Amino acid sequence: MPIAVDIDVMLARRKMSVGELADRVGITPANLAVLKNGRAKAVRFATLAALCEVLDCQPGDLLRWEAGDTAEE
Repeated sequence: MPIAVDIDVMLARRKMSVGELADRVGITPANLAVLKNGRAKAVRFATLAALCEVLDCQPGDLLRWEAGDTAEE
């Protein structure tokens, strides 16, 4: 997928665990893992906004586009 998710980077910078982030955002750790590992097909703007609020960052700090072969999509 051409969209890469950098939640791990922000977690490390904030010295926060996945469980703590999931709890503070209001989603299950399993759903956060799906998003964090790039397996999510979509993300709600409300969830993205909550992630940004808790991590004190911008959406571009969490998501980035990577050029590459999208023929498999």
